[in-house]
Amino acid sequence: MKKPLLEMLVCPVCLPDEIELKAVITQQHQEDITEGVLTCPKCGGAHPIREGIAFLDPSPQTEAKAASKYETAPVVSSYLWSHYGDILGDPEASSAYAEWAGLVSGGPGVALDIGSAVGRFTFEMSRKRDFVVGIDNSVAFIRAARELMVRGRKPMALRQEGLLTREETIVLPETWQIDKVEFIVGDALALPFRSKSFSALASLNIADKVQLPLKHLQEVNRVAREKEVQFVLSDPFSWSTEVAREEDWLGGKDSGPYAGRGIDNIIALLQGKDRRLLPAWRIARQGHVWWKIRTHANHFELIRSCFVKAER
Repeated sequence: MKKPLLEMLVCPVCLPDEIELKAVITQQHQEDITEGVLTCPKCGGAHPIREGIAFLDPSPQTEAKAASKYETAPVVSSYLWSHYGDILGDPEASSAYAEWAGLVSGGPGVALDIGSAVGRFTFEMSRKRDFVVGIDNSVAFIRAARELMVRGRKPMALRQEGLLTREETIVLPETWQIDKVEFIVGDALALPFRSKSFSALASLNIADKVQLPLKHLQEVNRVAREKEVQFVLSDPFSWSTEVAREEDWLGGKDSGPYAGRGIDNIIALLQGKDRRLLPAWRIARQGHVWWKIRTHANHFELIRSCFVKAER
């Protein structure tokens, strides 16, 4: 973990109190902390840094979480293929990440990619901001993203059919400034950052994948600057009771405070409805992006992800 990030971190367990974490560094290479621990003087919690990765997810690494599909090699390979297929020269690669990146204009400050997965959007933002942080609760995704950050390349096995695979190597473009990027393990519902830290933020395809979507938006709002800030949210709104209770959905139902379509309700919240996300945001653009998840050579999952870009 890059040392400059220390100034932004707070204990995710103690939120909404923002308690500065104290670092004990046992190994570092230049400005990169490779081994150590971040401790909270209030709750006594200890968050390790192992092999350069800071583990700031407030929930314990339970067996169920460790067994999540997002921690498996085939899913990591699928996401790498989906994020970086165009770099591999795949003629059927998705253009979604370039389209999302095109929504954010350049400027000063730090950017946050929430639910960064294996890091494509985080790297894209390195050309537009002074520093970029990618955060995800999948350890496997963050390991893959950070390997790309450290080495600038990553070998991978693309599943062709059954047990057949094809070996490829992702090589990051030189225009991506990997020295301005960092990835950490954390929770979208308890972002381990000080309030008003970020001038650009993104939530791509995770609003319908968290237990409390409104809490996710409130955390985005907390860590966003109050002015001169941009926020891109994009989501297919595939609400499911396997992820969140129906009463906590922000759309996809015909009754309750968030009846109707998710994108409409989120826009209303950003504009100041119920005074939950203040200062209010101005809606600059909305539309949709087609996003592909590639599972093997002959199988895609095609998703229409509806986006809104907000500013204030």
